[in-house]
Amino acid sequence: MTSASAAMADVAARLEGMAEELTDIALDALRRASQGDPDSAEAGEALRVERRIVRARRAIEKAITVLAPTGDTFIDDGV
Repeated sequence: MTSASAAMADVAARLEGMAEELTDIALDALRRASQGDPDSAEAGEALRVERRIVRARRAIEKAITVLAPTGDTFIDDGV
């Protein structure tokens, strides 16, 4: 593996950690949205936040796919 390939694999690994963090944040937002009145402003805001986080996570997953060596990456697409 070349130094550039190793560097890209390292970045991909760090991005995988970020994707996991975003998943946790999205789940917390969904929990907040499901508590109390579903028509409240707080629930609506929590759902908007969750959607933004999911979009960011998908973008990170695309970057991981580009950067990771073939076959070295498992992306859990369940949120």
